[in-house]
Parts: sequence; C-alpha cells; structure tokens
Amino acid sequence: MNQLTTETITTSCVIAGGGPAGMMCGLLLARAGIDVLVLEKHADFLRDFRGDTIHPSTLEIMYELGLLGAFLRRPHSEVRELAGIVGDDRIALADFSHLPTHCRFIALMPQWDFLDFLAEQARRYPSFKLKMRAEVDGILEDGETIVGLSAKQPEGPLEVRSDLVIGADGRHSVVREKAGLKVEDLGAPMDVLWFRLPKRPDDEGQTLGRIQAGVVFVMLDRGDYWQCAYVIPKGGFAELRRQGLDAFRKAVVALNPRLADRVAEIASWDDVKLLTVTVDRLARWYRKGLICIGDAAHAMSPIGGVGINLAIQDAVAAANILWRPLREGRVSEASLRKVQERREWPTRATQRLQLFIQDRVISNVLALTSRPAAPLAVKLFNWLPALRRIPARLIGMGFKPEHVRSPALPPRG
Repeated sequence: MNQLTTETITTSCVIAGGGPAGMMCGLLLARAGIDVLVLEKHADFLRDFRGDTIHPSTLEIMYELGLLGAFLRRPHSEVRELAGIVGDDRIALADFSHLPTHCRFIALMPQWDFLDFLAEQARRYPSFKLKMRAEVDGILEDGETIVGLSAKQPEGPLEVRSDLVIGADGRHSVVREKAGLKVEDLGAPMDVLWFRLPKRPDDEGQTLGRIQAGVVFVMLDRGDYWQCAYVIPKGGFAELRRQGLDAFRKAVVALNPRLADRVAEIASWDDVKLLTVTVDRLARWYRKGLICIGDAAHAMSPIGGVGINLAIQDAVAAANILWRPLREGRVSEASLRKVQERREWPTRATQRLQLFIQDRVISNVLALTSRPAAPLAVKLFNWLPALRRIPARLIGMGFKPEHVRSPALPPRG
C-alpha cells in the first residue's frame, strides 16, 4: 500500500483556524507584506448558527481598512436599538445612535458571508494563502520552541514550518491543547438552543429579547427569517427532549403567540442546534513561537454577542504588534507577551461583566416559576433615555477598542 507523501510548506506565519480572528489577522499581516498561510479544516465557511453580529467596533476597523462600503453592499440588516420584553414591560436597553463611529448600528450578517468577504480581500495580496480542508492535528517543536503545525488534508499529511504560529482555532483549540497552555474555566449557568423560523411581512423588524419565567428568548432579524435563541439551564436539553418536540413548540408560542402559525417548521430535533456555553480563558496566551487569539485564548458567553468582535480586536492588536518582528524574522516571547498584555484587560473586563449578568440575571430568570416583572433599575432605561448610551458603548465598542496600525502594501490589481 502506497504511503501518502507529506507536503511541506515554509512561511513566515501560519494561522490555525479560518474564523473571524484567523481571517482578519491573515488579511492584516498579508496587507503588511508578511507571508501568511491560514489553515481551515472545513471545505467552506458555511456553518449555521455561528455568531453573526458585526458590532460598530468591527465596522470601524472595516472603515480604517477602506473596505466599509464594499462590506455594507453585502446583504445585511441593521440594528440601531436593542430592546427586550420583561414580563409585560417593553424596555429599550441600548441606543447606538450616539456612538463616535462611522456606523452607529450592529450589522447582522451570516458569518460565512463575513468570512468569505475577508478571504476575498486577503486574496488580493500575493503573500496570503488559504488552505481549506486542512485540519490541524499537532504542533511542530524544536526544543522549547514551536516552529510550525501539522495537519491532515485529503491529499495527505501536511507540515508547515513558520516563524510564528497563531492559534485561532476556536474554543476547542487543538493548538492550545497540544501546546499545553492552561485553561481556566469560569463557568456558565446556561446553554442555548438555536433554530430558525420564517419571517412574515407584518412582523416587527426590531431584534427583541423576551424574559419570562424560566427562559430567555431572543429573535434576531435575518431579513427573510428569524434566528431564534432559546436559553435553558445548563444541561437542560435532555429534559426538554424528554418532554417532546410538541411541548417545546408550545413553549415557544407561549413566549411569542405570533409564532403559532410557523412553529411547525421545527419539524424534528435536528432543526434545533445546541450551543454548550463555555466561558474560559488562558492563563498564558503564548509560548515561544506561538500566540493564541480569539476563542482559542478566551471563550466568551453569548451575552451581548461580543465574541466575534473581541476576536477581531485581538487580531488587529496582534497584527499591530507582530508585523514588524515577523518582517525582521525575530518574533520574541516579549513581542508575544505584548499581545496578551494589550488584550488581557479588555477580555477580563468583558468576561467579568458577562459573568455578573449570568450570575445575577440569567440564573435568577432561569430559576423563576412565576411571571417576572421588570425591576425599577431596568425601567429607568425607559424613563431616562441617556442611560441607553452606556450599554450601547459597552456592547458596540467594548473595552479598549483597537485601531489598525499595521502598514498597507498595494493589493494586486
């Protein structure tokens, strides 16, 4: 039996994972003239129920790259206010119209369209390469230094030798596991069920969350359908399935009676996708020759939909700090430490806020057995509109937003 030949590639930087962090970092480094190879294990970016909220901080990065106009020509919807229904009260929670950015809204766009756009822009630079169906399965080491990655691909094994490895392969990162980086699990009291329902012409267009006894329900406007998130207690999916699909449909209708004529679209449990919520972070994001960013460095709660945007901020910071060492072929641990030092405080601050909401709000809601009433502190957002600027700033811009500082070479064409 013939043994498949191992393909060997040498590059300045190899990135594990073609998600938001990996693709943005690949684009920025290629734009600065760095030879970069992104390895993505899937054949395309088409996965449903991934995060698709593109926040003003990310849209500002697009503006700084000169790509905002082209990006917004892609199909998307715009959310300028976040509102929720608590019991019988409608509460306006966040107003993005006052943000000091070019786009004062959240853009809802399928993540595969976002990633396709980044790949399309990155391919304009000759130093960018993207390998699909290349699943990273190990790291290459020379003593204590990580010098590349190994991967599986249909045509045979692959070894990539590089000056730097960037682990951007998500919350179940192979890279961080193989590198022995320690993960701190911060805990999460809930899981999320994702499913889609048709949108009718007379439906409200605003994205709304609903808080009722024992459940949090969110509907994201995706143009011709609703992407729905049904928040349940951690590990509660098995009990829901035991009660049966019809009981689940009735629970959805109880939350929003307008959905009664369409819940039959949930034809089987295959139409309901479980997101096991994890909140964690690495104690140390790097080793000599390696840095982790995005979910590989810190898995975020879905609260606020900030995960993609924090990953993009990591990518921008990493490119800002590492493009020059990569160009000079001397990426030191000190340079990698600067990336973590730059991004660790915003990560910790965001997770601290998410954990507070999880522990003080979500856990209490999931434990309720009677119809909730909006607390006085929440009703203040209706009475004092200026208060809505605070969550808008935290969600839309985050802590310590990044700006593009890496240089730009002219693209092909």
